[in-house]
Amino acid sequence: MLIGALLVAFLLSIFLTPFVGKLAFKLGATDKPNERKVHSKIMPRMGGLAIFLSFFITFLLFMDDFGQQLPLLVGALVIILIGMADDIFELRAAPKFLGQVLAALIIVLWGGLEVEFINLPFFTDTLEFNVFSIPITILWIVSIINAINLIDGLDGLAGGVSTIALVTIATMALIKGDLFVAMVALIVIGSTLGFLKYNFHPAKIFMGDTGALFLGYIIAVLSLQGFKNVTMISLIVPIIILGVPISDTFFAIIRRVVNKQPISAADKSHLHHCLINLGFTHKQTVLLIYALAACFGLAAIIFSFATMWGALILVTGLLLIIEIFVEKIGLVNSNYQPLLKMLNFKNKP
Repeated sequence: MLIGALLVAFLLSIFLTPFVGKLAFKLGATDKPNERKVHSKIMPRMGGLAIFLSFFITFLLFMDDFGQQLPLLVGALVIILIGMADDIFELRAAPKFLGQVLAALIIVLWGGLEVEFINLPFFTDTLEFNVFSIPITILWIVSIINAINLIDGLDGLAGGVSTIALVTIATMALIKGDLFVAMVALIVIGSTLGFLKYNFHPAKIFMGDTGALFLGYIIAVLSLQGFKNVTMISLIVPIIILGVPISDTFFAIIRRVVNKQPISAADKSHLHHCLINLGFTHKQTVLLIYALAACFGLAAIIFSFATMWGALILVTGLLLIIEIFVEKIGLVNSNYQPLLKMLNFKNKP
């Protein structure tokens, strides 16, 4: 049944994507080249609508208790409408943000999705979030939505990274026996893989905000449903799974603070831009980031089975590797190398 759902979603996406591409041109949902873009011709965007439609149809075909899952679907519909509006009309930041918060509120208040507490490592007490439970949950959902959106800068990049994250979530859900999370993840995986047939370099269509916001929403919700109200160590698992987009977003904020730019300012210094500037081709950059995402996914699975001390050592090692990698490629700026300079100083006679 799980594999059947994945295959149906995959075939639906392959079938629907060309029609969505034609619709995008008719509605004016196109992406024009500029100094920040890597493509050189007008491209249809809004391709994420094909991912959503494939997901929605397959969900109806394979999922039971449709009424209980209504909050998830309604929240997804809201985020799709916001993404479509942005792809067609290029919305300002405020209405996009409000739409993301509304989608999060639907799944939190109507669907009852909340992170209410965590168990502190090395202590027997729990840390109750109380009145902060809902704001923290909404912050997580909105943050992941925007993290996936920010990484959507090369052909197939956001779709591939999201797929790798969803494969990890589905794997861990199956290990835990959570068939709902596994089923939804596999349906979205199938829908995204079908779309990637047209979106991998050289792309024939972009997913646009319609796809990036939807994938971010689904990943954020599934990661919470799979790992909420667990130990602090287990709560870190979804952060590790999403290590690539979260790191890129985090260092984008650091970069803008260091360079005295507004947090919301757009630039051409994200992870994929830095790798291309180092001489990697478009396809090599995407495949390299896929490999990084897969490493984070594997680390998350290992992490979930590690002892307390093993998990802490793994996290420390990951943070050090990320920092060295960031400094090497100049993700903040070419002068930001605190760890490398310290190591170089210690190596001097």
